[in-house]
Amino acid sequence: MKVSLAVVENGKQIWQKLEVPENTTVQQVIKMSGILEQLHINLEEREVGIHGRLVELSSSLREGDRIEIYRPITADPATVKRRSIPTPQS
Repeated sequence: MKVSLAVVENGKQIWQKLEVPENTTVQQVIKMSGILEQLHINLEEREVGIHGRLVELSSSLREGDRIEIYRPITADPATVKRRSIPTPQS
């Protein structure tokens, strides 16, 4: 089946398309892609998702799934000022 893997690391965007057997897990695809070694990513420090939804590494994949490896949050959302959207003046 066809799946893809997307990751952004150190300013590099990588999107790999892979052909994998049925019942392949998220972790198996990530390992077979070679992306961890290529970008020096420690998967234990990251979260992963499929199409924007967090999943476990042991999750099975379906045809067309896009695995995403997320970067760590570098700013605390509670302390970052919210951007205000100007409202139209009457």
